[in-house]
Amino acid sequence: MSESTTNPAPPAGEEPQLSRRRALQQLAVVATAAIAVPAQAATLTHGESANQKTRNPTMFAYVGCRTTRERNARGNGINVYRMDGATGAWTHVQRVDNLINPSFLAFDQTQRYLYTVHGDQSEVSAFRIEADSGELTFLNRQNTGGKNPVHLASDPSNRFLVIPNYGSGTLALLPRNADGSLGALADLVELPGKPGPHRVEQPHARPHFSPFDPKGRFIVVPDKGLDKVFSYRLDATAGKLLPAETPFVEARETSGPRHIAFHPRLPMTYVANELDSTVTSYHYDEASGRLTPRQILSALPASFTGNSRASEIEVDPAGRFVYASNRGHDSIAIFAVDATSGLLSFVAVEPTQGRTPRFFALDPSGRFLYVANEDSDSIVTFSVDPHSGRLRPTGQVIHTGSPVCIVFSQQLAQA
Repeated sequence: MSESTTNPAPPAGEEPQLSRRRALQQLAVVATAAIAVPAQAATLTHGESANQKTRNPTMFAYVGCRTTRERNARGNGINVYRMDGATGAWTHVQRVDNLINPSFLAFDQTQRYLYTVHGDQSEVSAFRIEADSGELTFLNRQNTGGKNPVHLASDPSNRFLVIPNYGSGTLALLPRNADGSLGALADLVELPGKPGPHRVEQPHARPHFSPFDPKGRFIVVPDKGLDKVFSYRLDATAGKLLPAETPFVEARETSGPRHIAFHPRLPMTYVANELDSTVTSYHYDEASGRLTPRQILSALPASFTGNSRASEIEVDPAGRFVYASNRGHDSIAIFAVDATSGLLSFVAVEPTQGRTPRFFALDPSGRFLYVANEDSDSIVTFSVDPHSGRLRPTGQVIHTGSPVCIVFSQQLAQA
């Protein structure tokens, strides 16, 4: 499914241009057209009937990308899609133009607001999500106090966003206002430690991810530059980020911890190590935020001797499988999770049918996995076998420039 063109973006510095397609349904074939969209008031998302939610859920997918010449990118902003949860099919709804590298997206706790970092820049933008349509309305931007923000996460109280500045080795805290807009920088902390030995990739701290743990007590931060995984806690009253009692765990030298995923039931978490394409399993103490290493496995086949970098990692909703992406080998590694210990065993790798799978995402049901192949401008859809965890391409390919992030709204869309 390809996107249509939109009106030219306004000059840099102005608000992003909002363009949308209104779906006209006829015999299951959807025609769309892009028009300019003025700012609109937000309303509550309407639910579908209980039967529709169970049997044929429809939700929204939001896709971030890279846009700049420096990144050799072909992206054009944030793209919004309506997703059929039964078939996995996507229909294009809107494109938000005039955004520089909207490279990672996140919702607030209510999923009524969407936020994006601007990769290689120093800002985060806020949007309101319009009810029913899923379309975005720009609210404001704020500076992160550092360079190249690469991730962002909302705290459980919905009062703050935590953002790692990859380029300057800091962790930023931005307050959220009641209307979903962002306030000025509340706190900025430097990640301490000696850089790893890789002269190019590890010149200083390079935090790459900053999710809250499942209980919302700690922020766990893999740092590619220092070969460490940090744990912080948020003092929401003071608006401060504080190191946990055990502030970090050392990773294997030159492994380059990048992203982390938590098991939904067991006290385990899994880290994708970018530089050596491995996955480390850690026991996670939710009371203290302490990580204890248990196992490390390659995400690549034993026969592969080429160059590759790990990127994304996810645990399926049932907690039975872990998936990790390989850029270079261009594959998704599949691991089975031991139901008692939480340790992993390698199952297989599945080619991503595209180049440089920087990101992938399981839909909320875990029935479909979508791979963002950055350098082939495609999102490839796979169905997930619930018994083996293996992936099978469905034949659906969404064509969009330089995709690098996908998030799903679990608010159900109007059919």
